[in-house]
Amino acid sequence: MGLCLFPGDEDADGPDACFSYGGFAQFRRRLALEEGFALDEMIGFGGDRPWTDLSTCLKPFLNQPDDHSKDLSVEDCAAVLPRLEAVLEHWSREEPRDEGMERHIEHAQRLTAVLRICIEKKVDLLFG
Repeated sequence: MGLCLFPGDEDADGPDACFSYGGFAQFRRRLALEEGFALDEMIGFGGDRPWTDLSTCLKPFLNQPDDHSKDLSVEDCAAVLPRLEAVLEHWSREEPRDEGMERHIEHAQRLTAVLRICIEKKVDLLFG
């Protein structure tokens, strides 16, 4: 059981980015650390820090529940993609890499491909 992120274009053969629920949480925690904060300190994730305190472009993606996320609009996809690509580039240069980082890189690669399709086709990113 897990979570798949995919373009809302009704193309059953299109790309997707699938995670276990735990994997999705770990991926977002690692992205948050890359942005300089701990996801666990945020409202909705056990903390009391409001999301309005942050200015990261990844906020629409990071501020998602682990098990019942809302869709991301095309505009949110366009905001998230450049920063996610920059993070992916940074992670790809890090040495040495452990198995967890390899998994994060793979997830980021898949997610960037899905976000590009969403932007090109002007469709939302669906969580299902």
